[in-house]
Amino acid sequence: MDLTAIITSLLTLLAGIGVFLIACQMMSSNLEAASSEKLKALFSKASNSRLMGVGIGALGTAAIQSSGATTVMAIGFVNAGIISLVQAATIIYGANIGTTVTAQIVALGMFGGNSVSTSVIFSAFAGLGAFLSIFAKKSGPKTLGGILAGFGLLFVGLELMSGSMKAFAALDGVKTFLAGIGNPILLVLLGAVFTAIIQSSSVMTSIALTMVVTGLIGIDQGIFLTMGSNIGSCVVAIIAGITSGTNAKRTALIHLLFNCTGVVLFMIAAMVLGWFDISYGSLFERLFPSAPQVQLAMFHTFFNTATVVIMLPLTGTLVGLVTRMIPERAVRQDTGFSLRYVDDNMLRTPPVAVSQVKREILRMADIALENVDRALDMAVQLDFSEKNKFERDERQLNFINRELIGFVVRLSGRSGLGEKDRTYLSSTYRSIRDLERIGDYAENIVEYATILSDSAQPFSDDAKYEISQLKTLLHELYAQAIDAYQNENFESLAKANVIEDEIDDYTKRMEEGHIVRMEKGICTPSVGAQYLELSSNAERIADHMINIAKSIKSLKTD
Repeated sequence: MDLTAIITSLLTLLAGIGVFLIACQMMSSNLEAASSEKLKALFSKASNSRLMGVGIGALGTAAIQSSGATTVMAIGFVNAGIISLVQAATIIYGANIGTTVTAQIVALGMFGGNSVSTSVIFSAFAGLGAFLSIFAKKSGPKTLGGILAGFGLLFVGLELMSGSMKAFAALDGVKTFLAGIGNPILLVLLGAVFTAIIQSSSVMTSIALTMVVTGLIGIDQGIFLTMGSNIGSCVVAIIAGITSGTNAKRTALIHLLFNCTGVVLFMIAAMVLGWFDISYGSLFERLFPSAPQVQLAMFHTFFNTATVVIMLPLTGTLVGLVTRMIPERAVRQDTGFSLRYVDDNMLRTPPVAVSQVKREILRMADIALENVDRALDMAVQLDFSEKNKFERDERQLNFINRELIGFVVRLSGRSGLGEKDRTYLSSTYRSIRDLERIGDYAENIVEYATILSDSAQPFSDDAKYEISQLKTLLHELYAQAIDAYQNENFESLAKANVIEDEIDDYTKRMEEGHIVRMEKGICTPSVGAQYLELSSNAERIADHMINIAKSIKSLKTD
């Protein structure tokens, strides 16, 4: 084979890797869009059950075909305080099992012999999916087309890689060189380094499969390369953890230690088996004769599953170890504001990030209501002991408003979102702004309270009673509005509309009653001006609350 043929084979291999990576991305994003609601429901069920965590990680990874995305999602949840380190660890365990599905699919596509190969048949799905994506009018069929196209391109890339491997297999020099790499540790390191570079263990495993099938390397070499890919896959989690909080760093370390422990245990077992002239390759050749692709794929599944079985009872010990390795005091604490439920790591799993955006908005709503309560209490009691907390929460509302809108902008530009999720995200801009405005009106009320305090002219007892009743109505409206928003409950929306009308009527009666009190000399004009402003601002707070509830109208599908 001349130099031109070698360069052609290298370029073909590079093209195959590129197509395979794009196919994985296409499948992942479209599978996320198609299963967004189920995916969100799945991860909302994370509990203290370790088996539940493993199941969530395995099913989630199988659904979106990305163990890296699942791991980063777990890191994001830990960083937000939504799940514990133990829960995150078990989800990562499950992700390692779920990622073996890709290798099984690839192995299935390598059958064929003299007939039309399954790889060619599966590659044809790329064309079918492309036609469906281009000509379908609705988002559902378009998403399905994206899944089929990604699935087909997976095998187009595989065929390109396989073709380049066959060309290399014809070179005696290449075969001699690769045959000389028999050291298991070196093979593991090669698999880890290559996986770290391309950030995809699926690609590394698939390359190993094609190399084994074409005879470029032996089954045992492929096994050790695949084991190394498990270590290399940790780079995604490490990158995500570096820029996050203490528990996120611990989660990334758990992932690394878990995968390294599995490799070390299997390397020791390989050494012991070697004393009896037994290797992993010989064992799996007996189990699955004449099918090297199945042998490697099944080892991959066995390796990851066995590691989980071994490590699951030791999860508490592992968590304790990483907690000691990364103590709380070793990490600089951030004394400023932060988003609690979202960070940029979650952009890798858009459907789940959408549900976290809602949680952040609900948190913002609670902060806003607390400040409304503080403001009304200051106005009635002229007690400013809570003013520092009020001012801090007002700054926090402004921070969340700015940062969360920026996050939503970045999230809206991601692929993998269903139509409903995109509709919801488009409504969040106004909801976030409504909550920020509630904080501003509460700030106005504090200013009115300050004026009353400075002039030593408090509200009358009647005015204080009316304000307390108004506060009760605002709480009733908030409860119904938030239930409507959180659960898309249209019955609560209807109730919220009724209460909002009651608040409109009540603030009008407050103004009328105040005029009567001024005529009787009970209230002074100066106090009256603050009272009228307070009732007006409270009515506007109610308007913004009902706006949040009404945002669910855009999500109604029937």
